[in-house]
This record gives sequence, structure tokens and C-alpha cells, in this order.
Amino acid sequence: MHTFSASQQVLIFAWWFALGLSVLIYIALDGADLGAGIFSLFVRDHDERGAIMTAMAGTWDANETWLIVAGGILFGTFPYVYGSAFNYLMVPLAFVLWGIMARAVALEFRHLASPFWQRFSDGVFGVASLTVTFFGGMSVGAVLHGYPMTDEAGRVPTYVGGAFAFITPFSIWVGIASTIAMTLAGVLFVRARFEKDEPIRQDAAKWTATIFYLAIAAVAVTTAWSALIFPWAANRWFGSEVWIWGILFIVSLFAIIQMRRATNQDRDLAAVLWFNSAAVIMGLGMLATMFPYLIPGTWTIWDAASPEVSITTFTMTMGGFIPVMILYNAYQIWVFRARVSKLAAHAHH
Repeated sequence: MHTFSASQQVLIFAWWFALGLSVLIYIALDGADLGAGIFSLFVRDHDERGAIMTAMAGTWDANETWLIVAGGILFGTFPYVYGSAFNYLMVPLAFVLWGIMARAVALEFRHLASPFWQRFSDGVFGVASLTVTFFGGMSVGAVLHGYPMTDEAGRVPTYVGGAFAFITPFSIWVGIASTIAMTLAGVLFVRARFEKDEPIRQDAAKWTATIFYLAIAAVAVTTAWSALIFPWAANRWFGSEVWIWGILFIVSLFAIIQMRRATNQDRDLAAVLWFNSAAVIMGLGMLATMFPYLIPGTWTIWDAASPEVSITTFTMTMGGFIPVMILYNAYQIWVFRARVSKLAAHAHH
């Protein structure tokens, strides 16, 4: 472990929080796009599938930029985790990368293709969205397990497990739970982005009720399972500060109830905002549960941080980037806020 001054420890904590916030923003923004892509697998109308792509065409690239921001923070601030975790998660992250690239190609080139290749692009877009969601969630579940490292004096610890060590019943479940949650985000996105008399929006509304209860069940199962197999989670949740987690649970439940009420009242934007609020609250709760670990049982934020000079230099060069990203996202969302119809489909004929 490096010796850090008090100010450097503050910087490390701030970058840890920025890393978690970047991941949560990515989930909130691109999660809706991914969920809409999964939903598109069940949409039969050719133009409606194209319109789903149109609905996100102006913002999807900025949404995915948050994943790059998170990777940059991890590389610049916590390089030991960057090196070991990417080794551990090489296989699932390869699928995630393939899915992200395939989605981008399908989105950008659909309007240039013939009808046959448009249908092919639609399928690729949906399957790639499912792939990113499932394997991304699986990666999160695998990270919560931690992973084995070398322990040789004077040498940087390295990952010593196998390529498929990430596969566990829990990590598979988190992949499934992520797919359920993102599908809910997707149908809420479709409801918010399409004209209210569009058939696809009405179909999405029918999906909402079922997916809502599946998502509640997924959160409950994931929380209970985590408490059973991770002592660090159970000790934090049911220890002397149990009242804090009780308040967090009540706040999360309030956001979920408000989301459901908004969907029932056809207040689409409010439903999306309440959904994201619940997701961010639960995500911050998990970050607080893991603290000071970045990888439970493997790396604390202090052990994984860059040397003293690097952490200061990184802050000076990149500290202003996140506010710029937030403004960029906000501007794009504002510009492309109007509802669409299937007549706006990419390459509508």
C-alpha cells in the first residue's frame, strides 16, 4: 500500500465515488437503450423496430461514453484493479464489447441497407442489446465474489484464476436480473419516447406491469442471496448501523412506488425519473456496502490507487471532464426530447 497524504486520500475517495457515479449514470442512460433493444426482439412491425432506433439515435453514443469515462477513471486512478479485473473478466467483457460494437453498427447503418439487411440489423441490434446486458450483469456478479491474486513480496499482485472462474450461480443470476431490470427501463423509455396513440407504446404499456413485478422479485432475490453468501454485505446490512440501511430501503421503496404510480397515471417522464432514482439509490447503497473495497475481499480503494504523483496528476488533467460530460448529455437529451412515431423509422419506405 502506498503512503498517501490526507489531501491525496480525499482525491482517491473522490475518484472512487466518480467511478461509481459514472457506472450508475451509464446504467441509467444506456440501460434504457439496451432495454429498448431487448424489447425490440418482440416487436414484429419493421418500421416500429426502426423507430426504436430513431428514438435513441441522437443520444446513444453520449450515453455509452460514460462507460469509457468509467474505464478511464479505473485505468488512471486504480490501475491494479484495471489490470487484474480485466484479466478475470476477459471472457464476459469480450462479449460486452462485441455487443456494443454490433449495436453501433446496426444503429448507424440500418438506413443504408436493403429491406433484408435492415431486418438482419434489427435482429443484431436486439441480440447485441441482450448480450451487453446479460454479460455486463454477469460481470458485476462475478466482481462481488472477488478473485484470487498472487501474494509475492515486492511484486504487483496479479490474477491467478482461470478464464471461466467468473461463472457462478450468483453471477449467472445477476446477469438474468440485469436483463429483467433493463427491459423494464426499455419499456419505460419506449413509453416516454413514442406518441401516445402509437400501437408500440400501447404494447410497451402492457409489458410494464409484468416486467415491473419481475424486476421487484429480481431485486429481492439478489439482495437476499447477497446477504447469504457475502459476509461483508450481511455484516454491514444487519450490524450496528442497520437503521441506516432500513432508511435506504424505505427511500428506495418510495421511489419504486412512485414509479409505479406514474406509469399507472401515464406520466411517462416521471416514471423514467423515478425508476432511475430507485436504481441510483440502490447502486449507491451497494457502493457504501462495499466501501472501502473496490473489489470485495481483494482490493480496497487505498491498496488499488495510483502512486502519489499519478493520482494528483490525473486529477489535474481530468478533474473537469465529468461536468462537461454531464452538460453534454443534458444538452443532447433536451435537443432530442420530442416524441416519435413509427413514421420516423430509419429508412422508412
